[in-house]
Amino acid sequence: MENGEPMIACEGLVKIYRVAEREVVALQGLELTVAVGEMLGIVGPSGAGKSTLLNVIGGLDRPSAGRVLVEGENLAELSDAALDRHRRERTGFVWQIPGRNLIPYLTARENVELPMIVARRPARERRKRSTDLLKAVGLADRTHHVPAQLSGGEQQRVAIAVALANEPRLLLADEPTGELDSATARTVYETLQRLNVALGLTTLIVTHDPNVAPMVDRVVSIRDGRVSTEQRTQRREKRAESGEGREDGSALSSPESEELVVVDSAGRLQIPEGYREQYGIGGRVRLEPTGEGLLIRPADSRKRSVRLDEEDQDEDRTR
Repeated sequence: MENGEPMIACEGLVKIYRVAEREVVALQGLELTVAVGEMLGIVGPSGAGKSTLLNVIGGLDRPSAGRVLVEGENLAELSDAALDRHRRERTGFVWQIPGRNLIPYLTARENVELPMIVARRPARERRKRSTDLLKAVGLADRTHHVPAQLSGGEQQRVAIAVALANEPRLLLADEPTGELDSATARTVYETLQRLNVALGLTTLIVTHDPNVAPMVDRVVSIRDGRVSTEQRTQRREKRAESGEGREDGSALSSPESEELVVVDSAGRLQIPEGYREQYGIGGRVRLEPTGEGLLIRPADSRKRSVRLDEEDQDEDRTR
C-alpha cells in the first residue's frame, strides 16, 4: 500500500441478494473511504446495508458491482484462495453474539491460540501472543476460564483478542455491544479504543448504539444502501491536536464536529428525514445559487411562501 493511500475505498459498491423469487438490493452505489488507523462507527436503521458492507469489506461476500479496495487491493478480483488469506491473515472479525466468536469447550487462551494453529504459527509464538493479547484486553487473570465462566463483556473482550491473533491490520465489529448493558458496552468500546491506538488498527464498528460517537473518530450513517450523513467527532479532533492518527504518525484531519450530508461522485445526496418533513421536501427540489453556496428549496416553496403569508395576514386580522 502506497504512503497516504486509504485503508479502505468503496467505489460505487452494489450488492444484490436473491431471496426466494425476489431481488434485494442491499447496497446501492455506496461510496466510502477509511483512513489507515481510523476508528469508524457505522450506524443506520435495520436493513440499511450496514452488515452487508462489513461482509463485503471483510471478504465474506463479493460485491455485485463496483469496487472495494483494501490496502489498495481490489477484493472483487481476488481468487477464492486469496480471499481466504485476506479473511484469515489481514482481517479480524467480532460478532454480536459471543457464542459465534468462541469455542465453548476451549479456555480463553486456547480460543486465542486457535487461529494461530490454523495459520501454523510455532507453539512458543502462539503462547506469547495469546498472553500479550489477553493482557491487552484486561483478562490476564482469565486465561484458563472457558466462556461459560466469563461474563458477556469478558467474552467479547476474549473475542477481540481472538480477532487479533494473526495480527490483522483491519478489525471489523458487527454489533459487538448489542447483547451488553451500557456500562459493559463502554468497557468493550474502551478496549477497542486502546487497541486501535496501540496497534495502529483500522477499526470499523457497526452498531445501533447512539453512544458510539464519543468513542470513535467518525460516524457515518447508511440509509437505503448508501452513505447519507457523516459526523466527525471530538475524539478525532483531540487525536489531530495531539498528532495521533494514522500509523505513519500524521494526524487525522480536524474539521469542526458537525453532521454533514454526504454527496457521492454522481452528485447524489440523501437529505435527512427530519429536514424533509420540516421543509416539505418531496420528490423535487429547486437549487438556487447564493453568495454563500447552494440553497435547496422544496419545489413548491413559492406556493408555500404565499400560503404562509396568507396565514400570517389572517392571524393579524384576528388579533
